[in-house]
Amino acid sequence: MAAKSSLMLYTLRALGLAVSFAAALPAAAFAQSRLGVDGTEFVLTLDDGRTLRSAALKGATLKTTIKAMAGGGDVTIQSVEEDTLAVGGRVWLHQFVTLTPDGKAADLCLPDAEGRSLGFPVPDGHGGFNLTCTSGAIGKCIRWGYRPWEVVPGGPPLKALHQACVHMVRADYGGDGGTSTRDGTLIYFCDRFGIRPCTVDAPLRFEAGWGERGATCVARPRVPDLVSLDAIGRRHPRLRGNLGPAACTHENAMRDTAALLFNHSHD
Repeated sequence: MAAKSSLMLYTLRALGLAVSFAAALPAAAFAQSRLGVDGTEFVLTLDDGRTLRSAALKGATLKTTIKAMAGGGDVTIQSVEEDTLAVGGRVWLHQFVTLTPDGKAADLCLPDAEGRSLGFPVPDGHGGFNLTCTSGAIGKCIRWGYRPWEVVPGGPPLKALHQACVHMVRADYGGDGGTSTRDGTLIYFCDRFGIRPCTVDAPLRFEAGWGERGATCVARPRVPDLVSLDAIGRRHPRLRGNLGPAACTHENAMRDTAALLFNHSHD
């Protein structure tokens, strides 16, 4: 499984969007329309009470207020398909297209490990949503089953697992938003709740345990020429007693209840 650190994340507010269509629908139908999301699917509620979901919004242009983007922040939904690889629930993959400075159409998202430039909306917990890409850590972790907007009574803490997963994908040992990995680096990972079950014959070498704050222990850095164990200890004092293969094994990491995810990586 490849870990790629590329990420595009744009914050959009449901009440701050206008939506235009190439389809022949009366403009009046959108005068007071509201755009929201249900999981990774857009839901447009029209004036007359009808709702249009992502599959019906192909060709729609979201007129956002993102000034940094070419085309004034317009993002067109080029295509929509269900994710056949997603774990834990349905994920809808969208091809988002925007304009380059010279007026040409271009994918909003960088290509992922499969070479596809896709993304989806994600609820932000404040009445709006974000657009994220499958090439980024947030998109990967949602596809892998860690859906931060879901609360399952008596079930795994998905929001916390999602945060731990984002740290893991980025090799963000200190949990401060840094990254110490390279695109295409292979990792194996599992969690203590069985969404991604751990196996006794896990491939690759153990790297680290992961929690909401970043790594809980680090056996070895994923890419040694980007960061060393000594550098991790200097930058993140809380980890100093939990560094190296003697202090940080899969078994030791499992004993720490703060560790939610565990990963192995290529030499």
